[in-house]
Amino acid sequence: MATLRHVAVIDTGKTNAKVSLVDASEATEHALRTTANPARTDGPYPHLDVTRLWDFICDSLADLNREVPIDAVAITAHGSAGAFIDGNPENEGLALPILDYEYAGPDEFQTEYDRARPDFAETLSPRLPGGLNLGAQIFWQERRFSKEFEAAASYVNYPQYWAWRLSGVAATEMCSMGAHSDMWNPRALTWSSLVEKRGWQRKLAPLRPAFDALGPIMPALAERLGLNPTTAVHCGIHDSSASLLPHLKARTPPFAVVSTGTWTIIFAAGGDIDHLDPARDTLANVSAFGDPVACGRFMGGREFEHLTGGDATEPSTEEIDRVLSERIMALPTFTAGIGPFPHGKGRWTHRPETLSPAERDAAASLYLALMTSESLSLIGADGQAIVEGPFARNDLYCRALSAIIARPVEPSDTGTGTMLGTLMTATGTLPASFAPHEAAAPLQHRALAAYVEAWRQEARTNR
Repeated sequence: MATLRHVAVIDTGKTNAKVSLVDASEATEHALRTTANPARTDGPYPHLDVTRLWDFICDSLADLNREVPIDAVAITAHGSAGAFIDGNPENEGLALPILDYEYAGPDEFQTEYDRARPDFAETLSPRLPGGLNLGAQIFWQERRFSKEFEAAASYVNYPQYWAWRLSGVAATEMCSMGAHSDMWNPRALTWSSLVEKRGWQRKLAPLRPAFDALGPIMPALAERLGLNPTTAVHCGIHDSSASLLPHLKARTPPFAVVSTGTWTIIFAAGGDIDHLDPARDTLANVSAFGDPVACGRFMGGREFEHLTGGDATEPSTEEIDRVLSERIMALPTFTAGIGPFPHGKGRWTHRPETLSPAERDAAASLYLALMTSESLSLIGADGQAIVEGPFARNDLYCRALSAIIARPVEPSDTGTGTMLGTLMTATGTLPASFAPHEAAAPLQHRALAAYVEAWRQEARTNR
């Protein structure tokens, strides 16, 4: 790959979208633009607001390029999303809106889909509600919108939708297809039997590695945004796989990466893919190199927001002491059907309105640490755990997790857990500046062990 100086990293997450200008040699953000990313509820079903996001992306690229010339564009996005495109990238190019995976519409054909989808042993993809299985989305869209389905030129994953809008080249990619889609066989590195039986290959755009440069930015778009017409647009990568990528380059397994945001996705490099439990939200995701990696997941960011009421307040030592000593607990699960306790009914042991914001924060942080430890155990994780994303800044979470699992927990202060890996899909190399961070000091408290045991007993009784 040619040496790149400045790379624009586009990250369309479930809650927020970002465009950052990254110094490729130091892996530091020169500038950042962000926007909220709510779904739209008009049209035939709830869908992603690509109109507003496209304007945001274009405005950000033009603005950042005026500060420092952009050499390449790298893209990441959340999973469980994809686009039927009509062949014209110069407009939105959609034959159907990009479905919001939280919409329950695909459950309309639940019985039929359950008969059609492959066994877990083939795909290592658990059955999930709503549109969280990409195959369930496509199955529903094919039946409910057959005319639009047949008219579509091809289908691309969500990161590759933006790559197509920028370059005009349509592609699919293994990391997004390997994220509980039911459409990928991770051991064979090929499409699953679902894709073959439904004949969906005819719609799927060509499979390309995340590292591929699909082409230069389209000439008319380059002129409109003021970018160099030779600016390379790279294929794109699933956001959680992006978080894992630099650590695969820098470390020797076993280790775990805890990628946090709306979702907490836990990767166990060197973990156990042979004894995964689909009933407890463990699965295999796919690395940028195509390898299956044991994973656990839960909706950590969403649950923390719910538990704190949106008022995250760092607790004092005294407030942590009260929460532990009085066993003030949040018990799983607050997002139905998700995580290591998918059937649990989320509840507090104490009335939350009687707690201060900091006490709620402390209980929520301990809840996240306990949920993370449960998933780590389920996927056979060992070695240090590296925390990427917002939870890396939660001191109590990191210290409690280290004490609970009795292994080092390393908070990563890269700002966003996905930026560095996404950058690497354009540069192909690990920046020389990348280095391990200092491990968090394990939480020491006389009541912690009893708190953990009581929480686990309650959680496992009601799972």
